[in-house]
Amino acid sequence: MASTSTQTASSSSSPSEHGWENEVFLSFYGKDTRMGFTDHLYADLTRKGIIAFRDDEKLQRGENISEELLKAVQESLYAIVVMSRNFAFSKWCLMELAEIVKCMGEKRLTVYPIFYHVDPSDVRNQTGTFEKAFSMHEESLKVDKEKMQARRDALTAVGNISGWHLHDR
Repeated sequence: MASTSTQTASSSSSPSEHGWENEVFLSFYGKDTRMGFTDHLYADLTRKGIIAFRDDEKLQRGENISEELLKAVQESLYAIVVMSRNFAFSKWCLMELAEIVKCMGEKRLTVYPIFYHVDPSDVRNQTGTFEKAFSMHEESLKVDKEKMQARRDALTAVGNISGWHLHDR
């Protein structure tokens, strides 16, 4: 989501020399985690000299947001996906996640999920709030069934990755 140009302290070369712009792409649902957990995570990453992208800082005004987000995913080495209760209600989060999983499958990106107040099985199986979110998306007359299936598959893939489980602490 938006990026900072902080150089890795031990690195003497620029990120673009390696073919990437960001070390970490942060994927999260802003209303759930932006003002708390994700802000702290982003601050810790940048304090350690890690170049992190989150959507609220570097997106250029007037640019196509979806293209900018997909490009940022493609130009990252790692993705940290903060899965929260309302993550799947956001078409943007689901679009990012599908691209993250695509890049992961192409061995260009390593994914680290954080299950923030959600059970990985709810993510993997699209139950609980994830089921409600997909029901809402699928009620739309403009729904692209192929894209929705790709997004479901992406949730399943990330739900199957060993990650961090954060509950009420």
